[in-house]
Amino acid sequence: MSQHVTISDVAKAAGVSVTTVSRYLNGRYQKMSTQTKERIDATIKELHYVPAASARRLRQTQSHLVGVLVGDIANHFSSLISKGIYDVLQPAGYDVLLMNTSNSQEIEKKALNDLYQQRVDGIIVQPNSRSFDQYQSVLRNQIPLVLVDREVDDQPLTVGKVTSANFDASYRLGRRLGSRGYQNVITVSSRFAEASGQHPRIKGFQLAANETGLTYHNIEIKGHDDDWLARELTRVMGQLDGKTVVISLMGPTLFTLLKIFKHEKVTFPKDLGLISFDDWSWSQYVGEDGIFLLRQDMELMGNLAAQKLLNQIESHSMISDTSILPVTIDEHASI
Repeated sequence: MSQHVTISDVAKAAGVSVTTVSRYLNGRYQKMSTQTKERIDATIKELHYVPAASARRLRQTQSHLVGVLVGDIANHFSSLISKGIYDVLQPAGYDVLLMNTSNSQEIEKKALNDLYQQRVDGIIVQPNSRSFDQYQSVLRNQIPLVLVDREVDDQPLTVGKVTSANFDASYRLGRRLGSRGYQNVITVSSRFAEASGQHPRIKGFQLAANETGLTYHNIEIKGHDDDWLARELTRVMGQLDGKTVVISLMGPTLFTLLKIFKHEKVTFPKDLGLISFDDWSWSQYVGEDGIFLLRQDMELMGNLAAQKLLNQIESHSMISDTSILPVTIDEHASI
């Protein structure tokens, strides 16, 4: 069992020194070869080694510093999550070290190692990877962890998570669109991170389309410009018969769609329906009656993630749970 395996056992099985294993566990890889890191990682997994909680406490009692990694600090969603986290942790006496990962797994991995060296008391991550292997080192260092917004496929149930009901909201909306006379659904996505929240939205619309007989297309715009999207929309819609709705799977994409539709003199809902995942109130002023929106409370998401982390830190626990927030509908006459 893992409680009987010591750091010396790991070092012996991996053929390295105890000091090298200790450096690995604390994220100090600067003078360590890739082969050595991989060998130690494989040995830890094989032996099911978990550092004793008391070993982590030896580094110091508390730093009152929490690390927060967001995918894109310029994204409105990430900014609101960060604000929600600050609003809980700062009054509780914790400084927040906010780091931008630019939706890159490599940058995210380096940022995690930097946080280990900063001896943070806890970490909140808006993840870039869909594999929890990216975050196992946080657990090995016995640092409380909460994942927020995006979903990781194989996340342990004991690791804290706060996300939105993206799949359920998309599925229900897809079925509703069918009952309102739409025959075609086109979603427009821009998945810059592997663990994008747009994945469950796409799956929800796909399932609803399969069950109701809707024609479904997703257009992924990553790596393409606005002109390409305009041509692709024209191409896809030219192949469809019946009533069509276009759905932006993230707020910034709505700007691009509105620009294209204005240029093409497309109106909604007369020419087609328009929906967006967003939470910006300005959308209610677009067109005559505003844009039909699906809204997430990102500040509340940040609040809950921070509270989960705070509970772990104060109780000296590595165990947390999952919270799934509802996606609310802001109805306007664009469909």
